Amino acid sequence: MTTRREPTARQMRLAVELRRLREAAGLSARQAAALLGVSPVQMSHIESGLSGVSEERLRRLASHYACTDGEFIEALVAVATDRTRGWWEEYRGLLPTSFLDLSELDHHASFRRDVAILYVPGPLQTEGYARAVFSSRVPELTHDELELRIRHRIARQVIIDGPSPIPYEAVIHEAALRIRVSDRAASRAQLARLLELSESDHVSVRVIPFDLDDFARAASTMTYMGGPVPKLDTVVRDVPHGSAFIDSEAQLGAFRTRFRKVEAVALEPEQSRDFIHRLTKEL
Repeated sequence: MTTRREPTARQMRLAVELRRLREAAGLSARQAAALLGVSPVQMSHIESGLSGVSEERLRRLASHYACTDGEFIEALVAVATDRTRGWWEEYRGLLPTSFLDLSELDHHASFRRDVAILYVPGPLQTEGYARAVFSSRVPELTHDELELRIRHRIARQVIIDGPSPIPYEAVIHEAALRIRVSDRAASRAQLARLLELSESDHVSVRVIPFDLDDFARAASTMTYMGGPVPKLDTVVRDVPHGSAFIDSEAQLGAFRTRFRKVEAVALEPEQSRDFIHRLTKEL
């Protein structure tokens, strides 16, 4: 079996879920290897994402682990047998791996929810806005690095304006709408883009104005991506050196609650469009 040098985030997620199932069953990795008829080294590779696992072996493991959640098993099988080489593969070796992992998560997501405090979420950004954001990076990007990131950022927007869009919800704080990452013209263009996208049936844009109460406890930038089943949802958080992928059931539950809290204090979509209209006139 071929060993991977650098598993993707999705491959790692499969490995993590298989390890969690084993641990829940109270089996050691050596015991699981014996039940599967592989060496402990092979089992270690499967549970670290360095090696794939066939459908037949995955179903055998699920049986040995007494996992009776049929939908969850089928979802894991789909991940294990997926051979998709998406559009993001053209950037492999050109952009950091985390960029490709995010694209792959986007591609397989059943829905996406963003909470944004200081910047307009990536799926809603204009090219000019994205250029300003990436141009502010420290250390500075070279011209080629900058253009690659902008092109990749715009390509990722296929999830909401492509042929098979997914349900998308964005809750954006007024701060993100008012901060001028570039000039007035770029800000007007970005607000116009938000208004345009918010008219789509599958896109919801809601605003949290500065003067709303009860927001402090819910304030948290995040991206929540829906999996084929809730157990395979993923939260993405920005960290100093890339992105962190959060997938434990307890943490996912906490972020679902956090999103509900943010929604509870946000303006309704129609009110939000009116609010964005007023901001546009101020520019």
